[in-house]
Amino acid sequence: MSENYVATIGLEVHVQLRTRSKMFCGCPVEYGSETNAHTCPVCLGLPGSLPVMNGEALKMTALTGLMLGCQIADVCKFDRKNYFYPDMPKNYQISQYDMPICIGGGVPLPEMTYPKDAQKSIAAPDKVVPLVRIHLEEDVAKSFHFETSTGIDFNRAGTPLMEIVSEPAIDSPEEAFAYLSSLKQILEYGDVSHADMEKGQLRCDCNVSVRPEGQAELGTKIEIKNMNTISGVRRALAFEIERQIGVLQGGGTLRQETRRWDEAAGQTFLMRTKELAHDYRYFPDPDLMPVRTADFMPEVRQRVPELPAQKRARFERDYGVSPYDAGVLASDLALSQYFEKAAKGASKPKLVANWVLNDLQSALKNAGLGIGECPIAPEAFNGLIGMIEAGKISSTQGKEVFVGMFAAPGRSAAEIAEEKGLKQESDTGAIEAICDQVLAANPKAVAEYKGGKLASINFLKGQVMKLSQGKANPNVVAEVLTRKLSE
Repeated sequence: MSENYVATIGLEVHVQLRTRSKMFCGCPVEYGSETNAHTCPVCLGLPGSLPVMNGEALKMTALTGLMLGCQIADVCKFDRKNYFYPDMPKNYQISQYDMPICIGGGVPLPEMTYPKDAQKSIAAPDKVVPLVRIHLEEDVAKSFHFETSTGIDFNRAGTPLMEIVSEPAIDSPEEAFAYLSSLKQILEYGDVSHADMEKGQLRCDCNVSVRPEGQAELGTKIEIKNMNTISGVRRALAFEIERQIGVLQGGGTLRQETRRWDEAAGQTFLMRTKELAHDYRYFPDPDLMPVRTADFMPEVRQRVPELPAQKRARFERDYGVSPYDAGVLASDLALSQYFEKAAKGASKPKLVANWVLNDLQSALKNAGLGIGECPIAPEAFNGLIGMIEAGKISSTQGKEVFVGMFAAPGRSAAEIAEEKGLKQESDTGAIEAICDQVLAANPKAVAEYKGGKLASINFLKGQVMKLSQGKANPNVVAEVLTRKLSE
């Protein structure tokens, strides 16, 4: 980005709630169902049909508001947002206008939510992006554009949809990436949405402008519609910011418009210009009564989970892991749950964290698996670490056992260690005999150690491990050698 210009970004995030039924009818919400299989007179907008409010969707939206520090309105209401488009069979969308359910709040941007290549150069550490509001509405149908025609699938029409609107307070594509990553984590922690962008359960519109450095007034707002990957949002914003700067530096002017991102081309393209804001002619929906949130807020408050920031702090405090490791573990709810089960009762939970974050994560990545598909149950992983902690197998032998467990789901570390003949020798008498052999065979190293070159003991340790074929307990070897060399 040019040093002479600054960018300002605001995001509008649409989140499908994971309710069993739609917002105003009893049709099921199921991804991947046969086209137009889940419809009824209400979600098809047939004359005479009446909406019935989904109470669980209201509770999930209020829960999201609590997790994000919003003020929950005492009373909210639904309005009709009028516009004509094939994906809205009623020719209006039921939404919330002047009395949304959630006001204010913010999305925190912890270090681990930024792209990896940007984590060492965060401009505003611990930033919280303020929100304008969260309101609840119904989703529209899904359009499929073919070569000469367009098809509509009404299965999605009527799905409960939250719109989370940020203030224009995001300063870079990297902050936008962190914002979406953090928001996705919080939604998953609260179990309010699967937030799978590939399935359209989390979609994003980006509003971006640039202005000369030092100018208080924001530049011309340009919208990038329907982004469906977090990394794509970063790339689209980076391109669009440079495009806008290029136009201004070239003496041109920007106009308010809507653009789309073409991932293959790596560019945004004009969709339509906006001379004036749309007039949706909002008015209160006469078929739906206002909602008093006090009726269900006690239940909602009981559902507020431990949030990522709280989990990070607890992992540091209770398990002794580093802030970085705590951040990585807490960034994925399923991973954090696996770690806690695997670390249960462990005398060295940091060792468990090291194995989970390094060996396990690497094996899963190479196998193309997620933590939810891990072939080693966390309880079995706990058994492996327990054998290492107890000195029954060495860390090196543990890696061999781990490979065997990963390849043979359901088998325990003890079974595989026995099958492979892996056992760490901790018997002091047996190790003393090997140490005596090594000391007798290496008088030069012994003399160097006694002469003050203490690093020579490392050579002797290696010889003992080699002679024991890696089975001697390294801690016992070190203790025995140190004692014998001091005699």
